[in-house]
Amino acid sequence: MPFEPVILWTDALVYLLVLAVVAFAVYAGRREHLRAAWRQVFRRPLGAVSAVVLAAYVVVGLLDTVHFRLPLPNPDGAAPKQYSVEVLSLLDVVMNPIRSGVEKTYSAPFATHLYAKEMVELADGSMQRIHPRLAHGGAHLAVPERERARDIAARTAVAARDGMIAWVLMAALVVAAVARRRAWPLRVALRRIVRGETDIPWRPVLLTVGVLALLVAFAARLGPYYHILGTDEVGQDVFYQSVKSIRTGLVIGTLTTLVMLPFAVMLGIMAGHFRGWVDDVIQYLYTTLNSIPAVLLIAAAILSLQVYMANHPELFDTVAARADLRLLFLCIVLGVTSWTGLARLLRGETLKLREMAYVEAAAALGAGHFRLITRHILPNVMHIVLIIVVLDFSALVLAEAVLSYVGVGVDPTMNSWGNMINRARLEMAREPIVWWSLAAAFMFMFVLVLAANLFADAVRDAFDPRLRKEV
Repeated sequence: MPFEPVILWTDALVYLLVLAVVAFAVYAGRREHLRAAWRQVFRRPLGAVSAVVLAAYVVVGLLDTVHFRLPLPNPDGAAPKQYSVEVLSLLDVVMNPIRSGVEKTYSAPFATHLYAKEMVELADGSMQRIHPRLAHGGAHLAVPERERARDIAARTAVAARDGMIAWVLMAALVVAAVARRRAWPLRVALRRIVRGETDIPWRPVLLTVGVLALLVAFAARLGPYYHILGTDEVGQDVFYQSVKSIRTGLVIGTLTTLVMLPFAVMLGIMAGHFRGWVDDVIQYLYTTLNSIPAVLLIAAAILSLQVYMANHPELFDTVAARADLRLLFLCIVLGVTSWTGLARLLRGETLKLREMAYVEAAAALGAGHFRLITRHILPNVMHIVLIIVVLDFSALVLAEAVLSYVGVGVDPTMNSWGNMINRARLEMAREPIVWWSLAAAFMFMFVLVLAANLFADAVRDAFDPRLRKEV
């Protein structure tokens, strides 16, 4: 094979999560009440726009979840094929021109010279303190001082052209799809989309898609020739690090949910349904867990894992496997410490539902506890589960940044916004100040969290029965 597939623990769980989302989509598509709620989500302009932004982040995260190792050079061909210890992803292949453009140290966005002066030997043998040229950024320019602005403007214009062409093609497909579905002429469909007269707010959706297309074209045209967000202390491209950090944020926000949901749903419903000593034990459990400072518990767990990995290095054949195990362990610890809030809500809702007439009638007709929970209680609390899961996503993304900042988050070798912020702590204190690493991490994380919060608001308004009645 030209490559060796590598499936990390978090990769397998992400694939499982994708299958679960597909299964839920099929399940929801066969039930009108769920279809109506999701239609309401996507009919809100902010809900539809935030869904497009989240989808862009998810695509990047999935590209970074397909891992493999490339074979090492084997000139004679007689020896068995050996593979590199470096684990790559499809995103690394797509961004290879940016990933491979490593400089010596800091450089500012769109710079052609290093950020700090160094002693350099000139052609005549003399030494002078100057800003050395970058090895990759602007290396195609003969005279950067005169050519850089013109070259950036020309490449930006080409990127704008490519982005507009891609956007026009996507908009044409949307207009054709709407016209076919509604049996409208193309001109009528285009006019209604432009005027915002369609059920789904296609106008803001297409505008958002256009902005994303321009940004992708801009990165594709300028990224291989310039460091559009600068470089860090070891010369790595900050834009590449910011994009690679998307997977870490999504994994923390989603896989933690897989750990949290079984505890919260099972224990919360059991406490409300059985009451008595079962309720007392479960309440004692999550009250005790809440009394433990979460940061201290996470720090103790992560430090224990570090000791284990240091004592058993033979269990990890690559650096990526080691970092992935720490990420998975962090998801587990966050899930174990964050299920109590949802369990409390489900307990209170179950206490109310078990007194409803249809539940009492089912119990009088001989339905067992399992059937009462699975057929009558669980479906009627799923809106709470869905709302809390979406709302907690942004909190978990921010939690990773905070934990990595204090040193108990993901592995330092793994790209994450928290690690970028942690490294920027020292960069902000140097002279001249290096601001672009912190700004890049903040920008990418801000857009993801803002989109998640807006989408969570739309989901809450659509699935909360009390809000639906008010609307």
